[in-house]
This record gives sequence, C-alpha cells and structure tokens, in this order.
Amino acid sequence: MGRAFEYRKATKLKRWGNMARVFTKLGKQITIATRDGGPDPDSNPRLRVLIQQAKKENMPKENVERAIKKATDKDVTDYKEMVYEGYGPYGIAIVVETATDNPTRTVANVRSYFNKHGGSLGTTGSLEFLFDHKCVFKISPKDGVSLEDLELELIDYGVDEVEEDEGDIILYGEFKSYSEIQSYLEENGFEIHSAEFERIPHDMKSLNDEQRAQIEKLLEKFEEDDDVQNVFHNME
Repeated sequence: MGRAFEYRKATKLKRWGNMARVFTKLGKQITIATRDGGPDPDSNPRLRVLIQQAKKENMPKENVERAIKKATDKDVTDYKEMVYEGYGPYGIAIVVETATDNPTRTVANVRSYFNKHGGSLGTTGSLEFLFDHKCVFKISPKDGVSLEDLELELIDYGVDEVEEDEGDIILYGEFKSYSEIQSYLEENGFEIHSAEFERIPHDMKSLNDEQRAQIEKLLEKFEEDDDVQNVFHNME
C-alpha cells in the first residue's frame, strides 16, 4: 500500500461517524460549490459529485436543496473557506480547514484550542512544505478494468496512486487535476462515491501513548467545532 493510502486509513475523522456532522459538512460544501459554479449540477462538476455523495450518506433531499438555495439567497451570510496552520505539542504539524460565516469567531476558537492544549497557531502557508495537497476519489470497481490498467490510464490525467479499500477503489491525484480526473471517470461510466481534497504529510512523527493521547485531545476539539471541515496532521 502507498503512503497516501496508509495515512488516510489511519486518520479518518471521527466527525464522519456522526450523521449530523456529516450533513453539516456536506451542506456547507454544497453551498460553496453552488456559489462558485452555479446551482445546475449538469454544468457544475463539483456540485454534481457532492450531490452523489450526499445520496450515498442518506442525506435528505430537502437538506441538499436548502444548501443549494442558501448559495443564492442574498439575505444569508456567505461561507468563507479559511485554512489555519499551527503546531501541537511535540512539534506535530496541524492544518485545520474551515467553512465559516464568521472568521473572527473561528480564528479565535482555533487559536484557543491550540493554546489550551500546548500548541500554537502559525501563519498562513507556514506548513505547506510539510504536506502534499491531493484530490481523492472513491469509486466502484468496473468489470473488466483492473487496478493496474486503471492506474496506467489515469497517469496522464494526474493520478499518482491507486488503491483498493473494502471493495472500493481510491484514486489519489494532484490537486489541480481534480476536474480532469472527474471528467474521465464520468465519461467512462465509473460510479463516484466521493471526491475530496486531502493533505498528505511527507513524513510522520512517532509519539508514545501518553503523547498521542494529548494530541488526540486537541484534534477532538477541532473536530467538534461545526466550523471545521477537515483536520490534517503528521502524527504517526
């Protein structure tokens, strides 16, 4: 298995195990995708995939429609995507992605979580060199198409790793290649379960059980915050 796959298996966020938080996260992503690309899924590839993902998560149709409408409602405060970077205890690098209607509140919360758990909030871009920013597609296998053949075919579209996970196929590609990969999958009849962006650390830091527990308390605070969309770190 490749580095990206092993990292992803080890760091699935607890928030995805809570249906209400799944719906909150997806709802914000749908609103942002609609704002950026319009409300028609046929002409908005990102929105199209998110609607498919919402169906897989059994998100009620009215929730999806409400999230789309929110993007075009001038009376509703807009979401802003903000990324915060900092270090937890023992030099663990942490990147926190948020979608918020109140950046002042969100940055104050993020800073307080770092401070109360022995870490510190850094400047934007200060940790970029520690992570690869990837797009990650989860798709169904297709009869007659092997992993090897699929990987060879998709290299030209920006995919650099293909793995199998519990009957599904996980594709990792360059951040900028999202649209090309999605177009290929749709045009060739692959069923897309999800399409996300992740930050894969170049190197992992090993901690003992007591140190890990301290970091995990900090990560849980981030994950419990409704403004937080994703949390990435380099703890092994």
